[in-house]
Amino acid sequence: MLQELRIRSLGVIDDALLELSPGLNVVTGETGAGKTMVVQGLGLLLGGRADPGLVREGSPRAVIEGVLDLPKDHIARQRAVDAGGDDDPEEPLLLARTVAEKGRSRATVAGRNAPVGVLAEIGEAVVAVHGQADQWRLKSPDQHREMLDKFGGDTVGEALAAYRTAYAEWQAARAELERLRGASRERAQRLDQLTAALEEIEAIDPQPGEDDELAAEAGRLEHQDQLREAAARAHNALVGEDDATGGTDVLSLVASARQALEQAAALDPRADELRARAHEVAVLVTELATDVASYLTDLDADPARLQVVQERRADLGRLLRKYGDSVTEVLAWSRDAAAEAATLAGSDDRIAELTTQLTALDDALAAAADELSQRRRHAGEQLASQVSEELAHLAMGKAVLGVGVESTPGHYTVHGIDQVEITLAATPSAKPRNVARAASGGELSRVMLALEVVTADGTIPTFVFDEVDAGVGGRAALDIGARLHRLAAHAQVIVVTHLAQVAAYADRHLVVHKQDDGHVTHSDVRAVEGEERVAELARMLGGGTGKAALAHARDLLAEVRSTAG
Repeated sequence: MLQELRIRSLGVIDDALLELSPGLNVVTGETGAGKTMVVQGLGLLLGGRADPGLVREGSPRAVIEGVLDLPKDHIARQRAVDAGGDDDPEEPLLLARTVAEKGRSRATVAGRNAPVGVLAEIGEAVVAVHGQADQWRLKSPDQHREMLDKFGGDTVGEALAAYRTAYAEWQAARAELERLRGASRERAQRLDQLTAALEEIEAIDPQPGEDDELAAEAGRLEHQDQLREAAARAHNALVGEDDATGGTDVLSLVASARQALEQAAALDPRADELRARAHEVAVLVTELATDVASYLTDLDADPARLQVVQERRADLGRLLRKYGDSVTEVLAWSRDAAAEAATLAGSDDRIAELTTQLTALDDALAAAADELSQRRRHAGEQLASQVSEELAHLAMGKAVLGVGVESTPGHYTVHGIDQVEITLAATPSAKPRNVARAASGGELSRVMLALEVVTADGTIPTFVFDEVDAGVGGRAALDIGARLHRLAAHAQVIVVTHLAQVAAYADRHLVVHKQDDGHVTHSDVRAVEGEERVAELARMLGGGTGKAALAHARDLLAEVRSTAG
């Protein structure tokens, strides 16, 4: 609920604090006292358009502050936190709006500056304002549909949920089919490109690591003469060649050393270890010479091998320029391309599958849409009947409310195939018209009141009605008060009224007082109880403050209390 509303420097209001209660709060006062400023101030607090002309003359700015008492998990609290507010779930939610005389506007949510739009979002979740100039819920076709669906409860809700599930599946299948069909040319071109590339790679058949191996082999073949000469010199140095070294090759020198150590070992046992090591060196030299000879033989391989290696490297080079920096990357690209090609090649099969699936989904969606439409029509008949009955108690006894549900098969939206229109006929024989065009401002407020009474479910905690009783009086005004009191059993209701018959139903009666000090007129607001309230009701009844007027006011209160319980 809205606990407090403080208004400073707005219109004729200098500084007013409205302390509100649960149930029905009524705001009254003399003409021109500034009752409407209360509704306008609340509108500004809830994100309404700022009008610098509303700033009280002589003041730099108008300030409106509100205190909301909300459950810990209410969506408005979450929105405040999302906007950066320091909201404490254990404390009320604080909102503020400042409008400067030069037109600048600022919003504050839970102690932090925020866009004005955040106030509007919070306002939609906590307060429904119904003023003669602001019946947006009756002017919006989408709101007509949402109001009907809300009234339909689980019956309509279940059908709507089933429809939306079918709609989501149908949308997904249709989008995929359109994408596949729309990209058929690009898909064919891409498949041809991938196929040609894979055929090229398959023809060359690169092997992992082959590029590195061929690079090393090409280096050996290109320097074959130098390598052969070096290997021959090494082999000759190790083992000699036809005594050309004169016994100075490594193997001959090691043999001489071993022979000398054998002689020494015969004279000194300690020299035997050295002799053995000389033998090991001789073996190692022999093995090394054999390996060098083998390496030299390999260098005498087919001289045409260099051309073969170069040609192979050229083939691999073409692949590396197109598909990767190494054979490993080329092979990885090939695997990915093969998978993509398989997917593209299967697209025609997927198109056929989706076409068949979409036919079944069409049938399921049509059936779900038809079921939703039927339930909406049934709920619409009930809503129209109940609201028309309420209007009979709101000085609109001959008015007939209608709820039209016009379906367009095949025209699917996320909400179904229905256009919902709430209509109003002044009499049962008159032609129904859209309620926003068929009713005056006061009548729109009463239609909205009847709709709220019939559909109230506690989701909106606070309702505000401005001049809902315009153009009525007497017994009809009592009926309006009774309906407001009934709505207040489920939510907080704030009503600006000039009728005592409505004000008599209040749980809290607030009076806007106008004061004139001879130079400046200003207003404030205070709650009245007991005899003060009786006096205000007597004033509203037009009887002044005489004994008869006061008695009349007391009789009115007694009558209301007996009927309201």
